[in-house]
Amino acid sequence: ASPPVLMWKAVVLLGAAVLAPGAEALTPARPVRSSTRWVRMSEGEASATPAGTKRDQRRSIMAKDQYIRAVQTFKEQKPAVDEIMLDEFKSSLTEEMRREGYELVRGEGVSQITFRLAKEFGFCWGVERSIELALSASQKFDGKRIHITNELIHNPGVNELMSDNKIEFIEQTAQGKRFDEVSEGDVVILPAFGATLEEMQLLDDRGVTTVDTTCPWVSKVWNVVDKHTKADMTSIIHGKYAHEESIATASFCENYIIVKNMDEAQIVCNYIVNPTPEGRDLILKKFANAISKGFDPDKHLKKVGLANQTTMYKKETMAIGKLFEKAMMMRFGPDDIKDRYAAFDTICDATQERQDAIADMVDASNAGEMDFILVVGGWDSSNTAHLVEIPEQRGIAAYHIDRAERIAADNSITYRDVDGEIRVKHDFLPLDRPAVVGVTSGASTPDAYVQEALEQLFLLKGLGTNAAVGATSEDE
Repeated sequence: ASPPVLMWKAVVLLGAAVLAPGAEALTPARPVRSSTRWVRMSEGEASATPAGTKRDQRRSIMAKDQYIRAVQTFKEQKPAVDEIMLDEFKSSLTEEMRREGYELVRGEGVSQITFRLAKEFGFCWGVERSIELALSASQKFDGKRIHITNELIHNPGVNELMSDNKIEFIEQTAQGKRFDEVSEGDVVILPAFGATLEEMQLLDDRGVTTVDTTCPWVSKVWNVVDKHTKADMTSIIHGKYAHEESIATASFCENYIIVKNMDEAQIVCNYIVNPTPEGRDLILKKFANAISKGFDPDKHLKKVGLANQTTMYKKETMAIGKLFEKAMMMRFGPDDIKDRYAAFDTICDATQERQDAIADMVDASNAGEMDFILVVGGWDSSNTAHLVEIPEQRGIAAYHIDRAERIAADNSITYRDVDGEIRVKHDFLPLDRPAVVGVTSGASTPDAYVQEALEQLFLLKGLGTNAAVGATSEDE
């Protein structure tokens, strides 16, 4: 008899590239930043290997006085920081839309535009907390040199705000991050995605004050992979291997493999069920940048636990988990599946709520009335990108912009599609009839940036920016 081959059909709607007529493919104005596993260390810093498990090493560093995680540390700075965040991020327009049942109508006749706002959108608590900590550090340690190891979050406006507050981004080169610029006594901020264990150890050895703004949901994933290590399991991380969060999570694993989607998970699961030399070579080649050092498919795929990048599409994570569970049962039998496979739900609540809200919008009975959905968020924001997939799957056009300036006065829009291509669509907003536009934003997007984008649409419709506060202007 032929050896079993795993066949698994999951109802997962994956984003496909739907390019509207008239759209043009462009090269991004700047490449999306990619993280690197490498850090620039001195010879002495790189030589010693700390004792204990990676969990023990992490907790030892975090327990020190110069390691700050609590917002309460910055009580004196809170009033000033609250004022900055209110001025920079609050939106009167989105507040009005919430009060008016998440729908807003402006203008009359062909100038009329209706906005339908997703019932969950924008900033999550973890992002707000991260920004508050970073700004508080810039106030408390004014006069000291303050660094940040990566973008705080994936939003260009927020990262520009960090620079405006004298926070320096550590340079990334082909050889790694320029930690040689960091000196004893400096302050270093860790972003919402977290930092690798190697970076935490380097900064601890360097004698800096560390301000850790890691989202608690990301920390929750680290606790899960700690459990995998304790159970002698390999961590299967559903994520993007070059994403800062996945890199950080992988650094806390003893053994891991990162799978981006169902197709990659299928490759690994087929090998679990039917291990062959060809399958082994395929895994080692295809996942060369996404596996732990010394990874051996024959050894490290006998007991596995599921973890994920918190911003991934939840339905896909669940389907991948079912796929691995089925593979382990087919290979080893159902009796000891609890010892062979473990899964915990580590998808961020805010990510799931925003995905559910846009799904409700596109599944509503009046969804066909929408001309398109405007999705506002950083182009390299994973959670925002997944919001675009949902309307695309339903055949509804969606335009993902990272800032209001992507909407031009000639009625064109520059946007990121579901495949990461930067494109331009001309005449995207109907000007000869009323328009209906769905609106949502990623968990790292301030409400004020959504309002700025909607104000651009008011202008295209011949409505003044006063339309944002409930009145149209005949003169503009």
